Amino acid sequence: MSRAINHLLVGGLIIMTMGVPTTTTANETDRKLTIVNPQSLGDPSPNGYSTAVIVPPNARLAYISGQGGFDSRGALSPDFAVQVEQAYANLRTALDGIGARTDQVAKLTVYVVDHDMSKLEVLTGNVKKMFGEALPAQTLVPVPKLAIDPMLFEVEAVVVLD
Repeated sequence: MSRAINHLLVGGLIIMTMGVPTTTTANETDRKLTIVNPQSLGDPSPNGYSTAVIVPPNARLAYISGQGGFDSRGALSPDFAVQVEQAYANLRTALDGIGARTDQVAKLTVYVVDHDMSKLEVLTGNVKKMFGEALPAQTLVPVPKLAIDPMLFEVEAVVVLD
């Protein structure tokens, strides 16, 4: 490799690492997620998410399909809060099914039918209850409808396996 390219690469790495803010980790081993919340972006944890999550090198990933608020009988409450609570219970069951813990969830994507600000308290409360301090990165996507008309909420996850 030419000396000029080597300097560019090293310089780029130095610049990249200089911009890395303070981090907290779910666990101090190399197989755990690193949660990053740059101070200049404010603290997102009151809203139930982290700005970024770094996945360890050579990690195996699992993708959990969207979980709705269906109970074990297939019933779906018309109440948004009940659906959200059940969807997170279903996500926990899916995590158990693959032998994963909540602190291994790197990313959530949630879909909310007819989203408005009144729904944020329900969403935030459920995320904090399930994940505690190890809040995953998260994206909320407002949608007009989901796969089945009575569904009001769905959550999918990206999980790092040990």
